[in-house]
Amino acid sequence: MNTYYYDLHIHSCLSPCADDDMTPNNIAGMGTICGLQIMALTDHNTAKNCPAFFEAAAKQGIIPIAGMELTTAEDIHLCCLFETLEEALCFDKAVETRRMPVPNRPDIFGQQMIMDGNDEVIGVDEHFLPAATTLALEEAAALCVRHGGVCYPAHIDRQANGIVATLGVFPEDPPFGIAELNDIDKRETLCAQHPTLRDVLFVAGSDAHYLWDIREKCCYVELEDEPYSSQLVRRRFFEKLRAAAKAMEGYR
Repeated sequence: MNTYYYDLHIHSCLSPCADDDMTPNNIAGMGTICGLQIMALTDHNTAKNCPAFFEAAAKQGIIPIAGMELTTAEDIHLCCLFETLEEALCFDKAVETRRMPVPNRPDIFGQQMIMDGNDEVIGVDEHFLPAATTLALEEAAALCVRHGGVCYPAHIDRQANGIVATLGVFPEDPPFGIAELNDIDKRETLCAQHPTLRDVLFVAGSDAHYLWDIREKCCYVELEDEPYSSQLVRRRFFEKLRAAAKAMEGYR
């Protein structure tokens, strides 16, 4: 059993609101400096920089997780994480058909750069990524699970795009077994205000848009990792997540 420090909510330069210095290699390098072992890339409504991040993470000894921060039709942010890169990219294709084709304005919102493993720009996304999709909350959660992912509400302790602020409650349906806090110290206060959170597994995410936002090691998970491989660690991590999110199985 070993301790793995993580950050499960990070944006790359593909998200227009993120700094251009948030390249795959810079993110992985900063993770090493911060003492992290597990990092998830979760750009807005896309996973197209996850292949490059997997390459960059391998150079730094970081265990990468492919993910996405999906915006539902209600303007709620969900973190969608996948055990394999292939599952994430299949989910990316499914979500792309439900995105709103609003042209991006790089001069106003920022660039949306797709990169390779060497931080070279190989393309751009021309449509504004953070715009709400046409996927309602339940449909979005079900779609993620059908693609093999684990889905949970992002930064529920914040007003902007948080599920509690948007709905006024933490919903019983769909039955999320996990929730993300931007500030893990708010856990007890939120549980007191919303009893439906008492049995939820809380995870932490920095929602980093700048390199200095990436968290130094503070939140961790203990995993059995013998015989060691990054693939085994990722599998064990997802076993813990799926155990907490088992109520979602009915959406398959």
